Amino acid sequence: MRVMRSEWTKLRTLSSTGWLLAGAVLATIAVSVTGVLSVDTSHCPTPAECFEDTVRLSLGGIRFGQVVVVILAVLAVSGEYATGTIRATLTANPRRLTVLAGKAAVLAATVAAAGVLGVLGSLLAGRLILPGNGFSETNGYAPLSLTDGPTLRAATGSVLYLVLIALLALGFALIIRDTAGTITTVFALLFVAPVVGLLVTDPEWREKLDQLTPMTAGLSVQSTIGLDTMPIGPWPGLGVLAAYAAAALLAGAVLFARRDQ
Repeated sequence: MRVMRSEWTKLRTLSSTGWLLAGAVLATIAVSVTGVLSVDTSHCPTPAECFEDTVRLSLGGIRFGQVVVVILAVLAVSGEYATGTIRATLTANPRRLTVLAGKAAVLAATVAAAGVLGVLGSLLAGRLILPGNGFSETNGYAPLSLTDGPTLRAATGSVLYLVLIALLALGFALIIRDTAGTITTVFALLFVAPVVGLLVTDPEWREKLDQLTPMTAGLSVQSTIGLDTMPIGPWPGLGVLAAYAAAALLAGAVLFARRDQ
């Protein structure tokens, strides 16, 4: 608990933390609002034949919010290396794995809180906007509600997705120890890998890549319809991202324990 209080103090006193957390929430909601505003039923034969996954559509801002989460997670580690305060941290508590556990716990809790606000705001926007675009109850689209099992799973999974992205970035930050290098590496893993998958012409290999790509697999947790046609199921997909985050944290922990400051 002492380590966690120390890590929380360091995180909240960073001048960028408040702005990044607010940015993550607002960016998630703003992009989600833009997404739901841009879709209506006019292009469908009938409104009921749109077959739109309104839950996933409403949570589309998570893709953008994760960008801010990555930056926050990286700065939580690389900032200490850049300023040299990591020496003071390890002098106060030489048990490096305890320090890492404290950092990970505080970061996960902070990102989870921001994720909850972003997800709730996005779903509220979808609930208010989508009926006016034709996705109404009379046309066969139930109002978005957390009492609906698939919607609750998508919302909870989206928050967990952001937490796992933060832990993934934290692990890479411990490995690379450079802000620009870490951010570039994580963004390449998240955004370039799916583009490579699109260039693969063989359907079987493309499906395998979708199953192994952290962002594509992880965001499958947001889907509420057409699950039988997806390359990977919602929870298994999130499990793929969790495996990436665990591997990055494990590698980062080994290097953190063995390296000099």
